[in-house]
Amino acid sequence: MRLLILAPFLLLLVLFALSNTAPARVGLWPTAWSLQAPLSLIVLIGMALAFLVGALLVWVSELAQRRRARRAEQTVRALEGQVQELKARLPQAALGPPVG
Repeated sequence: MRLLILAPFLLLLVLFALSNTAPARVGLWPTAWSLQAPLSLIVLIGMALAFLVGALLVWVSELAQRRRARRAEQTVRALEGQVQELKARLPQAALGPPVG
Protein backbone atom coordinates (compact mmCIF):
# COMPACT_ATOMS: atom_id res chain seq x y z
CA MET A 1 0.00 0.00 0.00
CA ARG A 2 2.83 2.38 0.86
CA LEU A 3 4.49 1.59 -2.44
CA LEU A 4 1.37 2.70 -4.33
CA ILE A 5 1.59 6.09 -2.65
CA LEU A 6 5.37 6.38 -2.64
CA ALA A 7 6.08 5.33 -6.25
CA PRO A 8 4.31 8.25 -8.00
CA PHE A 9 5.86 10.71 -5.56
CA LEU A 10 9.35 9.34 -6.20
CA LEU A 11 8.73 9.37 -9.96
CA LEU A 12 7.77 13.06 -9.78
CA LEU A 13 10.83 13.76 -7.65
CA VAL A 14 13.16 12.09 -10.15
CA LEU A 15 11.49 13.85 -13.09
CA PHE A 16 11.87 17.19 -11.30
CA ALA A 17 15.55 16.54 -10.63
CA LEU A 18 16.23 15.50 -14.21
CA SER A 19 14.30 18.45 -15.67
CA ASN A 20 16.07 21.18 -13.67
CA THR A 21 19.77 20.56 -14.16
CA ALA A 22 20.75 24.16 -14.92
CA PRO A 23 23.43 25.43 -12.55
CA ALA A 24 22.38 28.06 -10.05
CA ARG A 25 24.44 30.07 -7.61
CA VAL A 26 23.29 30.45 -4.00
CA GLY A 27 25.01 32.92 -1.73
CA LEU A 28 24.82 34.02 1.87
CA TRP A 29 24.39 37.81 1.80
CA PRO A 30 26.54 39.24 4.57
CA THR A 31 29.41 36.90 3.68
CA ALA A 32 31.21 36.09 0.47
CA TRP A 33 30.14 32.45 0.72
CA SER A 34 28.43 31.06 -2.37
CA LEU A 35 27.64 27.66 -3.81
CA GLN A 36 26.95 26.63 -7.37
CA ALA A 37 24.79 23.54 -7.75
CA PRO A 38 22.01 22.21 -9.96
CA LEU A 39 18.75 24.06 -9.45
CA SER A 40 16.86 20.88 -8.56
CA LEU A 41 19.34 20.08 -5.79
CA ILE A 42 19.03 23.57 -4.32
CA VAL A 43 15.23 23.42 -4.36
CA LEU A 44 15.09 19.91 -2.87
CA ILE A 45 17.54 20.81 -0.10
CA GLY A 46 15.52 23.94 0.66
CA MET A 47 12.33 21.89 0.85
CA ALA A 48 13.99 19.33 3.12
CA LEU A 49 15.25 22.05 5.47
CA ALA A 50 11.81 23.68 5.60
CA PHE A 51 10.24 20.30 6.39
CA LEU A 52 12.71 19.65 9.21
CA VAL A 53 12.19 23.11 10.73
CA GLY A 54 8.41 22.64 10.57
CA ALA A 55 8.64 19.20 12.17
CA LEU A 56 10.81 20.63 14.96
CA LEU A 57 8.31 23.43 15.61
CA VAL A 58 5.40 20.97 15.80
CA TRP A 59 7.35 18.69 18.13
CA VAL A 60 8.22 21.57 20.46
CA SER A 61 4.64 22.84 20.51
CA GLU A 62 3.34 19.36 21.41
CA LEU A 63 5.63 19.05 24.44
CA ALA A 64 3.30 21.14 26.62
CA GLN A 65 0.27 19.13 25.49
CA ARG A 66 2.01 15.85 26.28
CA ARG A 67 2.93 17.12 29.75
CA ARG A 68 -0.71 18.11 30.41
CA ALA A 69 -1.92 14.72 29.17
CA ARG A 70 0.53 12.91 31.49
CA ARG A 71 -0.67 14.96 34.46
CA ALA A 72 -4.31 14.30 33.55
CA GLU A 73 -3.62 10.54 33.35
CA GLN A 74 -1.99 10.62 36.78
CA THR A 75 -5.00 12.48 38.20
CA VAL A 76 -7.37 9.95 36.64
CA ARG A 77 -5.42 7.05 38.15
CA ALA A 78 -5.48 8.70 41.59
CA LEU A 79 -9.20 9.37 41.36
CA GLU A 80 -9.92 5.81 40.19
CA GLY A 81 -7.97 4.54 43.20
CA GLN A 82 -10.09 6.71 45.50
CA VAL A 83 -13.27 5.42 43.88
CA GLN A 84 -12.17 1.82 44.40
CA GLU A 85 -11.33 2.58 48.03
CA LEU A 86 -14.73 4.18 48.60
CA LYS A 87 -16.50 1.25 46.92
CA ALA A 88 -14.64 -1.11 49.24
CA ARG A 89 -15.86 0.89 52.27
CA LEU A 90 -19.47 1.05 51.03
CA PRO A 91 -20.62 -2.43 52.21
CA GLN A 92 -19.12 -1.80 55.64
CA ALA A 93 -20.99 1.49 56.00
CA ALA A 94 -24.25 -0.11 54.87
CA LEU A 95 -24.04 -2.77 57.65
CA GLY A 96 -23.87 -0.14 60.41
CA PRO A 97 -26.87 1.04 62.44
CA PRO A 98 -29.49 3.01 60.51
CA VAL A 99 -29.27 6.74 60.84
CA GLY A 100 -32.25 8.50 62.44
